[in-house]
Amino acid sequence: MLNRFVAILTLLLIIPPLAAQEVEWSIDASILLSNREGGDEYSPDQTFFFTRLAPEIGLSLMDDQHVLKGGVVWYQPMIDDMSGYKILPTIYYRYNRDDGWHVTAGLLPRTLMVERMPRYLWSDSLAYLQPNIRGVMAQLIKPTGYAEIAVDWRQMQTEQDREAFTAMLNTDWKVSGPLKLGGHVQYSHLAMSGAHLPDEHVNDDLVINPMVSIDLSHRTALDSLRFSAGSIIALERNRGEDEWINHAGLITTATAKWHWLQLDETFYAGKDMMPLYPAYGSRLNLGDPYYHNKIYSRTDLTFHVVSNRFVDLTGSLTLHATDNKCGFWQQISCRFYIDNHMWKRRHDRHYLESGRLQQFY
Repeated sequence: MLNRFVAILTLLLIIPPLAAQEVEWSIDASILLSNREGGDEYSPDQTFFFTRLAPEIGLSLMDDQHVLKGGVVWYQPMIDDMSGYKILPTIYYRYNRDDGWHVTAGLLPRTLMVERMPRYLWSDSLAYLQPNIRGVMAQLIKPTGYAEIAVDWRQMQTEQDREAFTAMLNTDWKVSGPLKLGGHVQYSHLAMSGAHLPDEHVNDDLVINPMVSIDLSHRTALDSLRFSAGSIIALERNRGEDEWINHAGLITTATAKWHWLQLDETFYAGKDMMPLYPAYGSRLNLGDPYYHNKIYSRTDLTFHVVSNRFVDLTGSLTLHATDNKCGFWQQISCRFYIDNHMWKRRHDRHYLESGRLQQFY
């Protein structure tokens, strides 16, 4: 498959221009060392240490209105014999409009999302190992906010494997002054395998999270300051029992950043968000297993050692606290990104230093 893709892409590159054609390319590289201590049976002590390289190349037509790109994601754990690696294909078409609409289909990188999914919907571990959305995404991006909806086909049904997909909706809009309204909706579906084993049943997981936030970034001496709060309404069902399990809670977040230092706090209180997690794990519930607890606090202290438009080198300390357990994580991460548009402005120091590269894990 990879050889066919390379041959097709090569032919496209040598076709004479049909419109305003341009070669598009990008290189996205990450290194991460994450040491996890003090977990429980759902968040065990473990260490992640890996590199991830995701080069892409393609074409754009009609002033970037139509973009076709392809590449690979090479995930390589730091193991002596270099085993355990994964090479995943990336190929997608993206349609861009001047009014802020974008539609993308194929195997597309999650970095095309405006923001990272919150961790109660998409855990750190899955962010490491599943860097692509396998499906379609539509986005409306404006200076005052954004809305995006995506469908991720996580697994196709085979005789042994169960069909699985996830639908996601994220939005955040400025209402008045520092006030913003937004939220997240996620539906996760785990169907049956082709074998239709007697103990298999279709499972559903629906999470609805309206949020209100206040962004005070331009009203203080800090580089950024934002508070948000909202409710989480979650519904889970094992269709073999034909009964919905209802659970709800409250979640608050706070983010403050000053120069190279950043503090993030997330607090959840309510019912167990993942009552079916012991049975199905991350096949159904995609969020951090810490939300299996009724009380949970996560505090991240992050040091941005190098931070600009094309690189973010950080060290962080994370404290997890539940009603009966504490966990402590230490992490060093680096993400490097460059593309053909940034390359054209590589001598513009102000441009390179004025932006910030977002981490997606």
